[in-house]
Formats: sequence, C-alpha cells, structure tokens
Amino acid sequence: MAPTELGDFLRARREALRPADVGLPAGGRRRTPGLRREEVALLANLSVDYYERLEQSRSANPSEALLGSLARALRLSVDERDYLYRLAGHPPPTTDIVSGYVDPAMMFLLDALTTVPAHIMDDRTTILAQNTLSRALLGSWAEGDARSANVTWRWFTTPQSRALNAPEEHEVIGRGYVADLRAAAVRPGNDPAAEQLIADLTSASDEFARYWSEMRVAELRTTRKILIHPRAGRLDVQCDVVLSTTVGQRLVIFRPQPGTATADRFDFLRVLGEQSFAPPDVGPV
Repeated sequence: MAPTELGDFLRARREALRPADVGLPAGGRRRTPGLRREEVALLANLSVDYYERLEQSRSANPSEALLGSLARALRLSVDERDYLYRLAGHPPPTTDIVSGYVDPAMMFLLDALTTVPAHIMDDRTTILAQNTLSRALLGSWAEGDARSANVTWRWFTTPQSRALNAPEEHEVIGRGYVADLRAAAVRPGNDPAAEQLIADLTSASDEFARYWSEMRVAELRTTRKILIHPRAGRLDVQCDVVLSTTVGQRLVIFRPQPGTATADRFDFLRVLGEQSFAPPDVGPV
C-alpha cells in the first residue's frame, strides 16, 4: 500500500462532502470541491495544522480516538471507518462502540435538527455529538474524554450534573441510568469499557451501588421531563430516543410539549447561542 494512501483517502472523502452534508453553511464561492481542511479540523476537534499533516502523510500513528473523530467528521460508513483504521495501522474496532465515531445517518438527523436540542450518545451514555441548541442548554459535553462526556458517570459522581433536572425526578432518572447500563452490559460482544465503568461507579457512588443491586434492566426510552434552566426557565419536554440499528447509538431529542412555552424558550436559547451562561455539568437526559 502506498505511503500516501491515508492522506489520499482523507482528501478524497473531504472533497466528496458539501457543507450542507455536515450541517455547515455553504458560504461564498469555493475554489475547490468539498469541505475545506479547516472545516474538517473544526468538526473533528483538531488543529488545522495537524489535519493538514495527516492529509500530506506527514503525521504517523494517529490515535484510535482521533481516527474515530475523523470518521465522524467525514461521515464515514462503518466499512470506510474500518478502512481508515487499517490505513493508520490500527485493527478495526472489534465492537461498534468507538470513541468519537458516529453513525453518519444519525449525524445527518442531528444536523437537520435546528429548532430543538439534540445529541447522540452510545449505549454506555457517552455523548458523542451535540447540536448547537444542546450545547446552549447543557454546555459542551462531546469534547470531553470518555468519563467527562458520560452522562451516567457524571450523574452519580458530580452533584451539579443534576442541576437542570427537577429534584422530584432525580431518583427516577438515576434508576433509569442504572437499568439502562445493565441492559448495555449484557449485549453481545465483550466490552471492557462498560465493565470498568460499572466497577468504578460501584466504588465511587453508594447510590449507584444501591440501585445496581436492585437488578433492574430497562433501556432508555422516550419520557416526559421538566428542566429548569437558569436563563430560559421551565422547559417541559419529551425526551425522545431514536436508536441506530447499525451501531447501537441513540439520538436524544428534547421535543417541546404542545401547549407549553417551551418552544419559544428554545428560540430564546438559540438566539443566545453558546454564550458563557450555559450551565456547566448539567444532566442531559
């Protein structure tokens, strides 16, 4: 295989995408087809210089996490993702739970959701991608590491992560996370990361350990919730969960309840955008 194959593949996939394919405005006239390098770097949370070196085959041994982020940014299929891993000298992932990678169909849906908060998470409740309104509502989670981006870990180890949820709903929400994690732990395929997450949560939180001992099993499903935002006020939402049958990821949509002021308050959040008022470490589902 030619030493430039990795760079050639990244460039070909970049040039095959339009800004609208990844939820970006088209902007002015473009001298070259597809996305600009800086746009891919932004989507993958990389420096432009590092991405340019990858395309020019001047950077060896990109990490698996970085490859997952590139696969998400370039909207690669599972086959294309696996090919990217092989080009970079890594074995393809043995499961569909890959840090940074998101099913391109799910990313398409996320990009299309511009009037409601939404995010994508894996079946361990690690947030992989957020739309603008999700970041305005919750803060930025998807850029964190596997633990800081994990909903269940932060719920049980960081008290302020519950600030957005009505106190009377805390117990039900916590039990729901635990039951969902138990369901994920017994799915086909070995998942050491899930096993380690369970062990660490059991050690870190007496509340988690108590709920875990109840042996409840139930995947997260659509449910009505009350959120209290410090600037937008009370938000009455239906948290819809859409499952990807390809990779097992979930798209969580905060749908405003009809007959409430929530839709107008989402408009307010959209105007404010991602300013610094967004509450840190709040619980997203």
